[in-house]
Amino acid sequence: MTDTRHTKLLIIGSGPAGYTAAVYGARAMLEPLMVQGIQPGGQLTITTEVENWPGDTMTTGPELMQRMEAHARAMGTDIVTDHIAKLDLSARPFTATGDSGTTYTADAVILATGAQAKWLGLPSEERLQGMGVSACATCDGFFYRGKEVAVVGGGNTAVEEALFLTNFASKVTLIHRRDSLRAEKIMQDRLFRNPKVEVLWDHTVAEILGGDGGAGVTGLRLAHARTGAERTLPCDGVFIAIGHSPATELVRGQVEMHHGDYVKVKPGSTETSVPGVFAAGDVTDHVYRQAVTSAGMGCMAALDAERFLAAQGADAPVDPTLADAPA
Repeated sequence: MTDTRHTKLLIIGSGPAGYTAAVYGARAMLEPLMVQGIQPGGQLTITTEVENWPGDTMTTGPELMQRMEAHARAMGTDIVTDHIAKLDLSARPFTATGDSGTTYTADAVILATGAQAKWLGLPSEERLQGMGVSACATCDGFFYRGKEVAVVGGGNTAVEEALFLTNFASKVTLIHRRDSLRAEKIMQDRLFRNPKVEVLWDHTVAEILGGDGGAGVTGLRLAHARTGAERTLPCDGVFIAIGHSPATELVRGQVEMHHGDYVKVKPGSTETSVPGVFAAGDVTDHVYRQAVTSAGMGCMAALDAERFLAAQGADAPVDPTLADAPA
């Protein structure tokens, strides 16, 4: 028999946005239910050093997410280990179906599903995933102790991955298709000062080599971005760090999107095009993509949901701290 659970506020996804929404939702006595998803804690669980979280000079991504989860639980959030496979927003209460077989119904929903790593889309990349091709240096960097690796990308993620890998690899080659990086200046300075790092400008990956006879990655076939001239770079592993795509599959065709399938919200709020459905964090943020801004949006989403439920007469008490807040 299928289990059905109803909640005033369903939070789909975890991470800074989801956990913050859970804390504020619980404080507002909405008794929120959070379904964590396949990666509890989100992208920060695969991030090592975090230096830009206010109040922490230095912490780690996993530690920060553990503290946030503990905070949400302490406030009274019901946190469920499940993954939402289907979401129907055509009528209230909204209906979500989990991989576990559980059906969740909710008077309001907060989408905090985050984003996922982008891949190059090469057949050789797919063939060699798990055999030397990775999108997570913190997950797999240990396996390349004393070896040579490559990182593909030019933003903060790529630079962070490259710097982390210098803790293990004998050499790290950062491959970028342009002649300058998009990463923050302080990150670039650290990269350029590291003697283990070499930057290969104006190149793209045409093919990832290896796999013969069960072997892993042995190198990369590179093409010059302007001339097309090819060269081979020997390496033992390659880490793809070219950005992320918003995890919006659940709501595609149901809510309005923009900027490459990011959920569109109304200016100054987290309201989507469907009343009662709110979005926070990387699933809607195509500009900042920071933990602290995601947390801020999680707070906004919970307050927006509280006001919505109160207006609907869903037996949702209004937080007295909002009494004098502008509408």
